[in-house]
Amino acid sequence: MDSEHPISYDALVTRAVADPAVVGLVLKGSRAHDGMATEHSDHDLYVVVADGATTELSSLHGQRSAVLDLIVMPLAEFRAAGMPGFERYALARAHVVLDRLDGGAGIARLLAEKGRLDADEALQEAGDLLDAYANSLYRSLKNDRDGQPLAARLDAADSVRFLLELLFTLDRRPRPYNKYLEWELTRYPLPGWNTGALLEAVGRISSTGDATVQRSVFARVETDVRRAGLGEVLDAWGEDLRLMRGEAAPSSSPPS
Repeated sequence: MDSEHPISYDALVTRAVADPAVVGLVLKGSRAHDGMATEHSDHDLYVVVADGATTELSSLHGQRSAVLDLIVMPLAEFRAAGMPGFERYALARAHVVLDRLDGGAGIARLLAEKGRLDADEALQEAGDLLDAYANSLYRSLKNDRDGQPLAARLDAADSVRFLLELLFTLDRRPRPYNKYLEWELTRYPLPGWNTGALLEAVGRISSTGDATVQRSVFARVETDVRRAGLGEVLDAWGEDLRLMRGEAAPSSSPPS
């Protein structure tokens, strides 16, 4: 197939199913998220080839057209895809089109593994994300206090990125792309969080930098992270926590 006559999704699937070198087909993107595909959506497809095998489909690797975005890779490379990396969420919510691995369940098992962070990995990442979130939150609230509204809004918007990464990491899940955030939370809510209230809060923080909303969210986050054993990360902020919580600074005693 050439660029003027790209292969269709259905034709590619037919060829792949007939090719013994292919052990899996994985569909990701909008067409793997129920209700998200539009007339502009192509098919984002992984063709997974047995290690050491050869296939004519390899010549189609990297083909992109209005209907098909194709990646052909060996099984070993597919095992490592997104672990870690930007692709992890896409693969975690991907659909299995063909699975010939380990009796017909191996590809599905690999996708499930990509969707669940290791406990130690999640705890380490959560600590780093919490510190980054606290940093942006503190900067936003300090700028708000000091009459710097633009800086406050920009820092607030930055904080939302780290906040969402943190919340999903605490639940040992890869964070969805912004496009799929509402889709993900509607179907798979974060434990203990009201999806509608959370989406409203992050939208308001991103657009206005509302200090009251930021502090309300932080209060909930502080409870969760201390329960998760990350209290030391917050305690390292010392007196700066007062600004994040909206507490009055202690008054200094006049000299005697």
